[in-house]
Parts: sequence; structure tokens; C-alpha cells
Amino acid sequence: MMRRCLFLLTLTMAFVTARAQTYPPKEQPELEFALQLKVTLGETYTVGDSQHGRRIVIPITGGTFEGPLLKGTILNGGADYQLANADGSRTELEAIYSIRTDDGVYIHVRNRGIVYNGKDAQGNPSFYFKAAPQFEAPVNSRYAWLNNALFVCQPEWTESFKGIVLNVWKVK
Repeated sequence: MMRRCLFLLTLTMAFVTARAQTYPPKEQPELEFALQLKVTLGETYTVGDSQHGRRIVIPITGGTFEGPLLKGTILNGGADYQLANADGSRTELEAIYSIRTDDGVYIHVRNRGIVYNGKDAQGNPSFYFKAAPQFEAPVNSRYAWLNNALFVCQPEWTESFKGIVLNVWKVK
């Protein structure tokens, strides 16, 4: 019995290893537009240099969001907590806030990401800003699908809006 279990385990590992060696991968994830957030911001302040870097806080004061399956407002009271390295070229961000759909459902959002302003592999100037929002919606609501998927977002700046616009895609 033990020998048979070892054989099956070895066979399974060989199969998994063989499948994992496909390069480049045959499939890649698809993205589906989920929503756009238009976030209004308060006055930025800094805690100063800490043992982890320069701590920057940007209050989230409100805004709106809309997508094919949801629409509503961004609630006042959240913040974007940023941690910048010594030369300011790389910043880690973690925005924590809540949204309320037009039909009165509250959803908690935690958005983590990286902003990098430096050089690419060829030495050319490069700007990178991506984040991965995670949603906590009530499991008994029509928005429960937000709990069971990964999302990515990137900013869009427009002169007509004083704040930040985030476009969010669901990874399919």
C-alpha cells in the first residue's frame, strides 16, 4: 500500500512538473473591465521618515464609482497610506476605504500597489503605477462576486477632475 502511494505521488509530481515547464505559457489571464473610481482627496501630510521609509498619508474624502454591474459613492474617511524609499523613486501604497452602492450596500476596499519612477532595463525613464484592489462585499448581496476574484487597477489623470481616477479590471 505504501509503495503504491509513493508511486502515485511520484507520478502526480512528474505530471505537474512536466505541465509547469511549458514556456511561454499557452494561456494567459484575460481582463474584464469592472469599474472606474473617481476618488476625491484631502490634503496630503507626512508622518516623516520612519524605520521603513517616509510615511505619507492622503485622506480619501469621497467620490463616485461606476461599472457595468455596480454604481455608487466613495465614502469620506478612508486614506491612502504610502511608504516612499529614501530617494522617492519607489512608493508602496495601501488605500483603505469604503464604498456604498446606489442600492445601499456597503463594500470595504483595500487597494495595495506600487508607484515606481525610475529607469527601465534599457536605462530609459520609466513610470509604473499599478495596484490590486481587494473587495469585501456582503456574501448575501448581488455584489458577492467581488469577493471571489482578483482585480488590478491603474490610474488615469484628467485635468477636469481634481483627484485620482482608477480604472479597475477583473482578472478572468
